[in-house]
Amino acid sequence: MEAVNSPKTAQGTNAALAAGVGAIVLAIVLPLPPLLLDLLLSFNLSLSLVILFTSLYTREPVQFSSFPSLLLITTLFRLALNVSATRLILLNASAGQVIDSFGRFVVGGNAVVGFLIFIIIVVIQFLVITRGAERVAEVAARFTLDAMPGKQLAIDADLNAGLVGEDEARGRRAAIEQEADFYGAMDGAAKYIKGDAMAALFIVAVNLIGGFITGIIQLGFTFDEALATYALLTVGNGLATQIPALLVSTAMGFVVTRAAGDSELGQDLSQQLARNPRVLGLTGAAVGLLGLVPGLPTIPFLALSAGTLALMVAMQRRIRQQEAGAKHASALPAVPEDLLGLIDLDPLEVELGYGLLVLADQTQGGDLLNRVAQVRRQTALDLGISVPPVRIRDNLNLKPQQYTIRLRSVPAGKGELPAGRSLAIGPDELEPPEDAIRTQDPAFGLPAWWVPREAAGRAETLGYTVVEPSAVIATHLSELVRRHAPDLFGRQELQGLVELMRARYPALVDDLLPHRLSLGEVLRVIQNLLREGVPLRDPVGVFEALADASTSSRDPEVLTGFVRRRLRRQLRVQFDLGGGRRAVTVDPEAERRILENTVPGEEGPVVRLDPQTLRAFQHSLREQLSRIDVEGRPPLLLCSGPVRAAIRRVAEATIPGTVVLAYDELDSQARVDAVGMVGW
Repeated sequence: MEAVNSPKTAQGTNAALAAGVGAIVLAIVLPLPPLLLDLLLSFNLSLSLVILFTSLYTREPVQFSSFPSLLLITTLFRLALNVSATRLILLNASAGQVIDSFGRFVVGGNAVVGFLIFIIIVVIQFLVITRGAERVAEVAARFTLDAMPGKQLAIDADLNAGLVGEDEARGRRAAIEQEADFYGAMDGAAKYIKGDAMAALFIVAVNLIGGFITGIIQLGFTFDEALATYALLTVGNGLATQIPALLVSTAMGFVVTRAAGDSELGQDLSQQLARNPRVLGLTGAAVGLLGLVPGLPTIPFLALSAGTLALMVAMQRRIRQQEAGAKHASALPAVPEDLLGLIDLDPLEVELGYGLLVLADQTQGGDLLNRVAQVRRQTALDLGISVPPVRIRDNLNLKPQQYTIRLRSVPAGKGELPAGRSLAIGPDELEPPEDAIRTQDPAFGLPAWWVPREAAGRAETLGYTVVEPSAVIATHLSELVRRHAPDLFGRQELQGLVELMRARYPALVDDLLPHRLSLGEVLRVIQNLLREGVPLRDPVGVFEALADASTSSRDPEVLTGFVRRRLRRQLRVQFDLGGGRRAVTVDPEAERRILENTVPGEEGPVVRLDPQTLRAFQHSLREQLSRIDVEGRPPLLLCSGPVRAAIRRVAEATIPGTVVLAYDELDSQARVDAVGMVGW
């Protein structure tokens, strides 16, 4: 996308458009050879098809906001082709193979049939499609303009209430203005199509009358020869230009009548037309009865009736499966964590397609509930925080074998588990399993295969780690919980920890909260620790460190650094620093430059280096860290304490997961080998 939207590409596209419009104007003035005219007529038909198919795949009208201008360009292009074709017809009594083919083969060489088809196309385009689309655009423009003040007030209310930010509000206002401008432009652009249809009738008359005069008087044709030549050429020219015009006007109708939605037109039609199987049944019966009427062709009607009834049966089967899935979901047993209880806002949700509900049904041997409980317990032990209950429910909008994991109602991960298969994870060097489907592990993105369950043993003998479907979901959930631990640990969770600490260490808690620090300041520090993978397994040590550090500062970043220094021993164990781990340091001059160009921000320090210097530092960082053999562990970067938080922001944006430690965060037993230095 960056390449498509780059300024250089945009300049080239604008230059090409200007050159194309200029070429259209030249085509009106200069005569074109028949071969070039054939090429342009073919391009006109292709462009019309592109516009038509684009309109079909547009989910809302504003996505095709350039359509009014494109209508003007295509109309001008067709008029230029008409002028060039008329010039060739009147001068040479020939206009290339495309027009000749439309005149001879498309209408069978019959000028009368050709004229009738041409008139029908023009009438359909002028009276039916264009007039309807023009009316729809006019009404939509009026309603959109009438609704603008209310929409603007709603945006202002959301902005004042803090529900949206300034940038989002500005974007929503721009979208409203763009929608109003689009429908207003479409209201006028429809007249291009009407004018083009009227011009086509005039051009046909000019070609026919002028051809007869030129052929009989100047070229010495007989009446029959002039009729055979110019009538077919006129019809061919009319059809060659009006069929693309009909496609464009049809695209215009699709665009202005499209209601905004999350799916494409074909998907909406299939869902809405086939929603009620009884409609299909009645249709099939009616068509079948028509096939039995004497005089009507029996086979076509009976074939359509059979196809419609078969579709009805398939729809009924699918609805029964969905209803059965809903019943399974309602029959899932309750668990101590009340996983299936309805609450206002679930911090963690696992949504299952109806084909995966059996994984959560203990009566059918499903173990997903137990695995989720294990994930919660293990994560609590590893991170030192209480993981909120996980709600498991069905979602009939998902594919049968699909699942989605939501964090605070927002999708955070999803996957699809093919029926009857297990996940075999292993490096690319291993021999591919038999009858396997290539995929990636949804939790870590590792190369993997979906293997039949009966072939799981053979995959293990090849060196793969085979995981059951319920374990795939549980592992994915565990990884997302660890990755988003700061988002899951809020004030409510901290208050629960404070109450637990107050029961055992009342003096410590009463001294810290709320006299020295507020609950929000303590929360910011703990979230900073979790964000860098430092667990809260020693809350007493964290609270003691905060109580000591709060006498000199209440800045969350300063407090975080103080707590990290108190947790040196835990950091050594957490990041395996006792066995001579290889690391990269930061050049002192680079540290000084970064520190001088760092300012405090709402979510931590903000580095304001000039882009060239920042890119040079990031390039050096990638180059140095790539030389370290991390052996499955995240790369390690060492720097001075005052600049650690700022360098960590840069490192995370460059190589996510990089561990950044300050020199004073290493205890006496840490053994680190510096093998490189990051600079400019």
